[in-house]
Amino acid sequence: MHKKLLSALLLSTALLTAACGDDDETPEEGVDVEGCEHLREGPSVAVAATTTGTPPAVDDNHRRYDIALVEGAAGHSGAVTFAASEATDYVLYLSADVPVRITDASGAEVELEESAKGSESCSEIKGRHVVPLSVGTFTFTFGPTPTADVSLVIEEASHEGHEH
Repeated sequence: MHKKLLSALLLSTALLTAACGDDDETPEEGVDVEGCEHLREGPSVAVAATTTGTPPAVDDNHRRYDIALVEGAAGHSGAVTFAASEATDYVLYLSADVPVRITDASGAEVELEESAKGSESCSEIKGRHVVPLSVGTFTFTFGPTPTADVSLVIEEASHEGHEH
């Protein structure tokens, strides 16, 4: 009886450990792997950014947003909006090294906590920006850049409780 109970306990512990993933992975690496997966594989949604009027919305819903930028005299640019449902740090993954400026609903600029031109976890990531956002709607303005489009994936930096 004790052997069966011990075997069942060991088996369930092994299954739980396997289900939780690699314990050696840092939270940053985990969110980068998730962001890279969606940047590489989608699913994708095509979005046309605007330079006037109300920008289209993007979300942190495990989608890649393929954003077409507007051509202008200084290069391509455009804006999209993001409604943060939680006050936390968000990571923006970009497929191109494109400048991004984030403003809140009142037009005040939100400072990026950190920025990088890539990630050791993924060669597809050409821009990685961490930004602390409160609950509310924010505008992400891309450009000016010679690049006509950019793909965007948004992930919560904590990445706890996310499922595909």
